Amino acid sequence: MSRIGKKPVAIPAGVSANIADGVLSVKGPKGALTLTLRDEISYAVDGDTILVKPANDTKQARAFWGMQRTLVSNLITGVTEGYTKTLQITGVGYRATAQGKVLKLQLGYSHDVNFDVPEGIEIKTPDNTTVLISGIDKQKVGQVAAEIRRWRKPEPYKGKGIKYAGEFIFRKEGKKK
Repeated sequence: MSRIGKKPVAIPAGVSANIADGVLSVKGPKGALTLTLRDEISYAVDGDTILVKPANDTKQARAFWGMQRTLVSNLITGVTEGYTKTLQITGVGYRATAQGKVLKLQLGYSHDVNFDVPEGIEIKTPDNTTVLISGIDKQKVGQVAAEIRRWRKPEPYKGKGIKYAGEFIFRKEGKKK
């Protein structure tokens, strides 16, 4: 039995959920999101909650149960509060500036990196070394953060690069004399 899957997902005021043709649609103050439903799991909108249960007693249905409940919960959180990831840039001369729908990164390469911001994502740079990525889709926000981080991962000797806020970089000792 899934401890996470057993819990019903609460639908707050101002949010509407609808199941039609194998798709769960959620609309809220920040926007609308959809989730394609799995056949192994049964979903029910019951007043102000969404119930997620396995449709049968197979191993695959039990495996998907908790994950599907979490995905439904992520939809509700996304349309009410949204998601934000913070990236920190460390290194001499490394900086980022948001210019409309393009994030301009200077990461020690011979050229500037221009990252096109996808639809539904908003990027802000409160200062040269901080990048705030926000949106309503948790998966898309995380994917964009990972793609930006991939341009210059933090290295273990000086810690230079792009890292998530709160990420610990294991530091190695340099060469001994």
